[in-house]
Amino acid sequence: MTTASKSALIVEGHELTITNPEKPLWPEAGITKLLYLQKLLELAPYLLPYCRNRHLTTVRFPHGWAGKSFYQKNAPAPVPDFVRLAPMDGIDYVNLDSLATLVWLGNLAALEFHPSFHRIDETLPAEWVIDLDPSREEEPRIMEAAHLIGEALDALRIRSVPKTSGATGVQLYIPIEPGCTFEELRRLGRFIGEYAVHKHPKLFTIERLKKNRGDHIYIDYLQHWPGKTLSAPYTPRAKPGATVSTPLLWSEVELRPSPREFTLHTVPERLRRMGDLIAQTPPQNLTPLLRRL
Repeated sequence: MTTASKSALIVEGHELTITNPEKPLWPEAGITKLLYLQKLLELAPYLLPYCRNRHLTTVRFPHGWAGKSFYQKNAPAPVPDFVRLAPMDGIDYVNLDSLATLVWLGNLAALEFHPSFHRIDETLPAEWVIDLDPSREEEPRIMEAAHLIGEALDALRIRSVPKTSGATGVQLYIPIEPGCTFEELRRLGRFIGEYAVHKHPKLFTIERLKKNRGDHIYIDYLQHWPGKTLSAPYTPRAKPGATVSTPLLWSEVELRPSPREFTLHTVPERLRRMGDLIAQTPPQNLTPLLRRL
């Protein structure tokens, strides 16, 4: 019979009990729970700004990424005193606004962090995201697709940051100035989607039903909406190799990298070297363009 082990960490003055620190979460990558928490601490300065003051959904994998999982919106009980909650629509979401809260969730084997598109007590979007979702598991054209959508945005004088989802897709992340509504951005997303499908009918689709998409890449402009979520920049993903959702340079996209290159082992050093590419992109003023649509 094995005995469950425990250890303790002091984070921001709070003592957290770490259960089963040697439990393998990504065994093929050599990542135990303790190493995962160490990696989360390295990612925290970059991950927390995209989760703070949002309604957070986590995906928990109590037995590692390949085991059974569940989405969690309500804060798991018992809730420590230092954890701030963000009630909405009868759900007590976690406000992931501190290192201590991040480590607490990591100890509960929350391997993915999916924040709302709007901030707590606000109704307008905090950013704009277009999701490019492949219809097949291996999609060598995904970076080409991101490049083409990026060119379409450039033609509209919109600067965007390509971001791996950490799985098979890529997202176009656009920092925006306050004032746009979700409805306005959805109309703009549809305009871009229809244009891309017209220009590249063998590559793109805006067909909502997956069974009708064939091998096309879905331009999902509908996901960006209140109550929906996407993987946060710099969140780990429960995928082989411990991938991380990672913003890229456009020059990197041209080299057609694999999303599998960006992992818990490689991204912390990358961030120390390159910083947050999204934060380096100025918020875009979309109001004049939206008025013309």
